[in-house]
Amino acid sequence: MAGAAAQDAAEQLLHLKLAFLAGEPPACVLALARKAGGGSITPHVQNFLLENCTGTNVDGRQNFTYTTTIFKRIISEVELSSSTVIDGLYEEFAQRMLSKAKDSLLNKTDHIYKEISFLSSTNDDVSSRLISVVARLSCSSNMLEGDTGCSLWPSSLFLSEFILSYPEIFSTKCCFELGSGVGLVGICLNYVGASKVILTDGDTSTLTNMKENMELNNLCIEQEHSEVLKESKNKVECKYLSWEHVSESDLWGYQPDIVLGADIMYDPVCVPHLVRVLSMLLRRNRSQGENNGKSGDEFQTEGPVAYIATVVRNAETFNCFAKAAADAKLSAINIASRSMRN
Repeated sequence: MAGAAAQDAAEQLLHLKLAFLAGEPPACVLALARKAGGGSITPHVQNFLLENCTGTNVDGRQNFTYTTTIFKRIISEVELSSSTVIDGLYEEFAQRMLSKAKDSLLNKTDHIYKEISFLSSTNDDVSSRLISVVARLSCSSNMLEGDTGCSLWPSSLFLSEFILSYPEIFSTKCCFELGSGVGLVGICLNYVGASKVILTDGDTSTLTNMKENMELNNLCIEQEHSEVLKESKNKVECKYLSWEHVSESDLWGYQPDIVLGADIMYDPVCVPHLVRVLSMLLRRNRSQGENNGKSGDEFQTEGPVAYIATVVRNAETFNCFAKAAADAKLSAINIASRSMRN
């Protein structure tokens, strides 16, 4: 029996190493690390990762940022459970963060600056005309290098164009975006006159880059839970939000009319957490706004609503979201065909 248990433990550690080397999603690697530790990421498992997932041989095959992200999430999870983080893991993570900071100070070759232009119609008392809306963004130069939150994804372009095409839906509304990335959607929401714009992301480096992008576009960073309603134009709130760990009380101060997301259905492991957050944000009690009879009404519903743009790269992931949403009693409707017809 002891021999079989030892063999099983060795196989679980091997699966963990192979998942890491294959570049599996961090959530998957952490799940295997918990399994190898019998339900938690034990010092033994941490030491295994440190010995087998670092060094020149391994780092040559796996991305530096990916490895750093894995270690960061392990430390966060172990600390949250009041368990022991081994000194070696702390030291390795600190060295990686120091190296990253030095690289950022010396140069920023991993990022490029882009100007994204949209044509948007404007109506006044005399006529309707097209104007150019320009967003200036610092983006990752390679979305395959692990810096996905700082990349410009197709769905964010589609969602931004939808916002600019139907400004009456979002004007004067409190808008809350999940997985905001570079912040393009927030810039467009501010342009069409949303009463409040809250941008969120669960990655601290992405959040830092997002704030820089707001400043590039002359938008002020508003403090969390600000009660200032006057002169809200050109103000956004940028908030750290982990879908896995956020609680109802964390969102208590927010009552969005509209929740948005672009390319946020990328990992089946994250889907239950995403649906849980959507449920919390969409089930707030508030007075219902009146239907104003404008052209965007065909996309509007009573009460809070979410607009999520996604590229269906994996049908299984999309179906996983559809089922989780249905189980949570959230109604999902595909409006893409209707928006394309107009």
